[in-house]
Amino acid sequence: MTWLAATAFVASAPVALAQGGASCSARSGDTVTPVIELYTSEGCSSCPPADRWLSRIRPDTPAVALAFHVNYWDRLGWPDRFASSEFTRRQAEQQAVNGARVSYTPQVVVQGRDRPDWPGIVLPMAPSASPLVDVAISGDGRSFDAQVQMRPGAPSRLAAFWAVTENGHRSAVTAGENAGEKLAHDHVVRELHRVPPWTGASIRLSFSPAAAPDASHPRALSLVVIDAATGRPLQALRLPC
Repeated sequence: MTWLAATAFVASAPVALAQGGASCSARSGDTVTPVIELYTSEGCSSCPPADRWLSRIRPDTPAVALAFHVNYWDRLGWPDRFASSEFTRRQAEQQAVNGARVSYTPQVVVQGRDRPDWPGIVLPMAPSASPLVDVAISGDGRSFDAQVQMRPGAPSRLAAFWAVTENGHRSAVTAGENAGEKLAHDHVVRELHRVPPWTGASIRLSFSPAAAPDASHPRALSLVVIDAATGRPLQALRLPC
């Protein structure tokens, strides 16, 4: 996991949503964008229904969907090409936040809370009101800058993470619990980069994602700002560029 430097700054005017040419930008509004995390694996026979459920979140949905493929299933016969020990670590952190004793798949976490009732959650979820943080991002596809501004009532210490996701992946599984299945994946996390905790009313963050190995899979970049004390998301923003 890479920790990224954070530089304090004086917040500028909000950035309006824009896409065109080689650049794009967006800013958060007056609602909290829901963050929906799925912990999954191609080696888990119970996971495909959850993968399909997450795929119902379309690119234009006001939500940040993140499919983290964990690696502890890899030892059972099928190495998941999307799995990472860093994503397993992320799940362990969520386990601690929720006071759970074990990690499991599929696991859905919404706004930092374990949701074993995920099959009954209606998608898309409605954004909630009264955000404590404002976020603006702009970039050209190679590098991105974000501005984070606290609102009154925000926690004194914040942290964040960047995530790069891809849609439209397909896998023909030949071993493990899903042997013989053809699996479809969207919102697959390919990069996860943490921003260490900070204090102060405003901050500027920068991130340069790795080049896409295959341009046929649509990518998106998300920034999730969290309460450093609890790990729960306060605001999130997604750029489809």
